[in-house]
Amino acid sequence: MEENDLRLLVIKPFTNDGHTNDRLDEVLESALDALPDGVSYDVVTTLEALEVALAARSENGASPAEEPLYLLWAVDIGRAGINLEMFRMLDWIRSAGLVMKSCIGGIIIDGESTEYTKSVGRMVVHACNDAGCSFPGRCLVEGPAELTNYRIQARNLETDLMGAYRAAASGLVKEMLTYDKIHEKKDFPKILMLHASDSATSNTLALWELVKSHLDGCDFREINLRDGEVMDCRGCSYEVCRYFSGEGRCFYGGTITEKVYPGVLETDCLVLLCPNYNDAISANLAAFVNRMTSLFVRNRFYDKSLFGIIVSGYSGGDIIAEQLISGLCMNKTFSLPANFAMIETANEPGEIMKLPGIEERAKEFADRILEVIHQ
Repeated sequence: MEENDLRLLVIKPFTNDGHTNDRLDEVLESALDALPDGVSYDVVTTLEALEVALAARSENGASPAEEPLYLLWAVDIGRAGINLEMFRMLDWIRSAGLVMKSCIGGIIIDGESTEYTKSVGRMVVHACNDAGCSFPGRCLVEGPAELTNYRIQARNLETDLMGAYRAAASGLVKEMLTYDKIHEKKDFPKILMLHASDSATSNTLALWELVKSHLDGCDFREINLRDGEVMDCRGCSYEVCRYFSGEGRCFYGGTITEKVYPGVLETDCLVLLCPNYNDAISANLAAFVNRMTSLFVRNRFYDKSLFGIIVSGYSGGDIIAEQLISGLCMNKTFSLPANFAMIETANEPGEIMKLPGIEERAKEFADRILEVIHQ
């Protein structure tokens, strides 16, 4: 596909009070100025315009075009973290089916508070992902009130906080446009599965076995984080973390260093099994996410795909999915393929296998994984 075949849709929900966000406009302009020659873009500011732009990609409408459509959100959430037109858009996206099939997205969130940019961002990403949109690693660029989140980047780039903000937005567009180029499908792709479940009683592990039965032609590595002590991150200084990272380990060592780090570096696809514990991922999986920082200091994971299998006893699977999105895609650069999470509800041991249609849904999820990683 030639560069002049690429199309970018900027989704910039208007603010109901007519407020103009000069900082967001400057950052967006900088990102669009960095587009390669010949890449066209349009801007939509209302739900109605978005519906028209995406109409051809609805699962109930015309078949989506073969070339991807790139979606760049640029959202002003003000001081309260609310943009009413954005929520109108999300209401439609969540109910309209695969309207973003074959799309690749990124999001810039700008606000007047130190809160809400991450929570709003991951909510938008989750909704779009369920609608068929893929996202590159580090798909969220945040602009909180004082831009203090850019101190390290500004120092590394020898610029000010605003310069680092602009650079992050331009970098996001670059990652979006190169998403397909860095994801090489393989004849025998490697899948790393991490869990911390009891095989005798776990509905989540039982669901994985069902999904796995449909993943032909893959090389599996499965690690149970219950085997051996898994310590959480101790919050080392950047210098200490970088020192241990240079040796391929971290301060605490153990299973994470000895088994998980090598598995992550070698894999093409990371699958996390996540039973819902009080609307949070389990402690051992949280420790894994936290201790990925040491590996992340010297490595990036844009070419590795993230999938999640989530089982709740009652509700809250969406909360777990968004934790994976923010912890591993937004923060640790794993890519997020379309419809990355399989979310089910089962309480009693063995109940998962009795759910109507579970065999079909497991196969569909396996097929999505294979479509991303298998030649």
